Amino acid sequence: MTQAVAPKETAQHGLTAHSDGDWANRVPVQTRSERPVSTDVADFAEVTGREAVWKYTPVAKLDALLNGQLDGSRVPVSVSEVAGVTSEWVSRSDARIGRAGTPEERGAAAAWSAFGEAHVVTVSSEEPVTAVVTRDALDTTPRAGHTVIEAAPHSQGLVILENTGAAHLSENVEIVVGDGAKLTVVSVQQWNDEAIHLASHYATVGRDASVTHIVVSLGGKIVRLNPSIHLDHEGANGEALGAYFADAGQHLEHQVYMDHDAPHTRSRVTYKGALQGEGAHTVWIGDVLIRNNATGTDSYEQNRNLVLTEGTRADSIPNLEIETGDIEGAGHASATGRFDDEHIFYLQSRGISAEEARRLVVRGFLFEVIARIGDTATEERLHAAVEAELADSAR
Repeated sequence: MTQAVAPKETAQHGLTAHSDGDWANRVPVQTRSERPVSTDVADFAEVTGREAVWKYTPVAKLDALLNGQLDGSRVPVSVSEVAGVTSEWVSRSDARIGRAGTPEERGAAAAWSAFGEAHVVTVSSEEPVTAVVTRDALDTTPRAGHTVIEAAPHSQGLVILENTGAAHLSENVEIVVGDGAKLTVVSVQQWNDEAIHLASHYATVGRDASVTHIVVSLGGKIVRLNPSIHLDHEGANGEALGAYFADAGQHLEHQVYMDHDAPHTRSRVTYKGALQGEGAHTVWIGDVLIRNNATGTDSYEQNRNLVLTEGTRADSIPNLEIETGDIEGAGHASATGRFDDEHIFYLQSRGISAEEARRLVVRGFLFEVIARIGDTATEERLHAAVEAELADSAR
């Protein structure tokens, strides 16, 4: 007698499973750490838009990146020549790949399944150095990319990922910070108006090491960049900062995960965004998990959104999960609103026009994040880009 095989069904978050009577597999995911993970796209069902990780995303416009064939050849890049920083391409079997994290959803898994070689940037200098990785020669071909950024123990570095021009890109970026190292990674999205960019960034932070991850999203039709920072060694410090400015019809999304998995770790999350124009949509989801072994944790996350015109939408969802009561502190905050009339009135009382007062408020609001980059040329260029956005708003 042949035993019947139960039909395959879709489980929580799109991972496929069999209905074999194992009710434990049907229990909804209770914590971020329980999400199923895999580097194989076949392990994830097709995205419907009803999944928790995709419910705010315009998935119908991402079909080529989620379900199509991706070009896994080298993504065109150029890297500034700096002493103490090396750049190389390695095969997907290289031992340096897969140390920082694993995809939790189909988009990241599709990119991981498709890439042929990974771009590895290594910082070894114990004196502060800055390297710029420029990607400005892509086209509209659906592509998969994989980047590894590693800071050797006790090194210090700033790595800036500059993204401009056309793109139809899905990628994974791994960040490995060695013991005692201090690394800042900045990802700047100034794509053209039709570009689509899906990115998952994963960071693992060593003992007494520090990572600062900064996202600045200004261009692109759809940008979905999700950083996950794993503080899995004692004394690790993680900061996740973001600034974004969404125009009419633009979708900018950031899902941030801060995972405290060791004693005496510290994290700060600050994302700030501005929206203007009909159909401008931003999404920020912040997950902080303080595990049972993460005693002495100090954590705080916040998101602020400034609405400049009618017809926009800002989704902001902070989440905090605490599995131990032995912590220094933890909290979260979220706010979305228009200009503070008192601020505008104060500036006008000093002889500043209403329009200029409005621009000053937005500058100060976003530049708090941009000023943390630490590279004057990049900061000045982004200041000019925000000014251009504000000029468009005035018109």
